[in-house]
Amino acid sequence: MKPTLLVLAAGMGSRYGGLKQMDGVGPHGETILDYSVEDAIRAGFGKVVFVIRHSFDEAFRAHVNAERYGGRIAVEYVYQELDKLPAGFSVPAGREKPWGTNHAILMAKEVIHEPFAIINADDFYGRDSFQVMADHLRTLDGKEGDYCMVGYRLENTLSENGTVSRGVCETDADGMLVGMTERTAIGRTANGIEYKDGDGSMHPLSGDATVSMNLFGFTPDYFAKSEALFVDFLKEHGGEMKSEYYIPFAVNTFIADGRATMRVLKTTAQWFGVTYQEDRPMVVARLAKLHADGVY
Repeated sequence: MKPTLLVLAAGMGSRYGGLKQMDGVGPHGETILDYSVEDAIRAGFGKVVFVIRHSFDEAFRAHVNAERYGGRIAVEYVYQELDKLPAGFSVPAGREKPWGTNHAILMAKEVIHEPFAIINADDFYGRDSFQVMADHLRTLDGKEGDYCMVGYRLENTLSENGTVSRGVCETDADGMLVGMTERTAIGRTANGIEYKDGDGSMHPLSGDATVSMNLFGFTPDYFAKSEALFVDFLKEHGGEMKSEYYIPFAVNTFIADGRATMRVLKTTAQWFGVTYQEDRPMVVARLAKLHADGVY
């Protein structure tokens, strides 16, 4: 069975200033998402599922239904909206912030029944990362709780134009994930690479640290596990205006209680992305070079 690619594309790109998913940064107007789908097709993924929002449904479908994808991979759409919550829960009055990345994954529970990978729509992961992930997912058919992720060096995932958030990973001697800590406001300072905690204090991070860029691989049991955990999350944090149900929270929980393991896969690929509008020229230049080198 071919694995499926789940693309988290519901974010509105607030820091970037527009829908990053639709920004043509390639030499012929390709979006970063186009490269991800192309790499997934070459790696042997059989279906791509896009998590989007109704507010830009028409524009998104018009792009994805273009001839560049036509007939090469099965395509489905699901929608992440604030009110898509488990029975018995409702959106607190005044809340506008989405429920987070793990909530987005849950939107696809009815259409994915095989091992699957997830990615962000606006990150360039590199061809090798998709091949490494697909090869591993093909070994997981019929298994449960056997998860994986592609890890990147923190040094290679920073923006020169502002801070970023990353899941910083701890692994054991066998390359299995021990835990993942979501760090926000990471950037280069006069003291090196640092992140800011909730109290405003600065703390150092190694440039060699392994970080998650939301390229995870799961078996289908992840949906039931994470939906049950989401219920617990809502009971405790559902009344907060800015609480988010992140993937690292769920993964850490399942690893800690023994319900799952996560292997950290190595890749030769280089990640880059457009967190801020000022990142765009760098991305355009790097994609142009990949075309010039014959990769695309």
